[in-house]
Amino acid sequence: MKVEIKSRWGESVLFSLETDSLKLAVEAAVKQRAYLRGADLRGADLTGADLTGAYLRGADLRGADLRDAYLRGADLTGADLTDADLTGAYLRGADLRDAKNLNKFAVCSLLMLLDQPGKIRAYKLVKADGLAPFNGGIIYEIGKKYEVASANTDEFAQCAEGINLGTLDWVIGNYQQGYRILIAEFEAKDIAAIPIATDGKFRVFRCEIVGEKKLSEIGLKA
Repeated sequence: MKVEIKSRWGESVLFSLETDSLKLAVEAAVKQRAYLRGADLRGADLTGADLTGAYLRGADLRGADLRDAYLRGADLTGADLTDADLTGAYLRGADLRDAKNLNKFAVCSLLMLLDQPGKIRAYKLVKADGLAPFNGGIIYEIGKKYEVASANTDEFAQCAEGINLGTLDWVIGNYQQGYRILIAEFEAKDIAAIPIATDGKFRVFRCEIVGEKKLSEIGLKA
């Protein structure tokens, strides 16, 4: 049996595979870096599919089951996600700009920060001298307050201007020998952007550095 993935804008076949599973056909297409722009995948069962780096720009995914699908780095620009089930989907680094009917609150757990009262704490990864390892310009010191009034507020931009903070697992995952992990304090009103497809990082306009994590306590070596 041959499964064909067709374009939503006509009968042209974008990819085909001898299989009885649409899910396997889509995974194979992605693995072979097939051009799936505008693919008609309405109602497709893609539960748990590995779609890493998939090119699905403008795809019709209305009603598709994408529960627990792995969509890291996928291009979903302009895709129609009406009634698509993205529960548990891994969207880190995915491009969701202009995606239609995407419920960001169902796919981005860090949006809970917007509802936190009072002071919130997160982490700032810095080098030994207090500079951020990525596009550093500010030297962060304990006890000082910092502000970047021009912080980027685009929730589709994964990394941009502002004070970039992260979850503890994010800073541990990006830690290198000699780095430090500072504790930053801020309020919900100070948040500039929580990227929808965040990998654990977000931006704030302002924060205060109130402490430093002891590396040995979180399984790291200085």
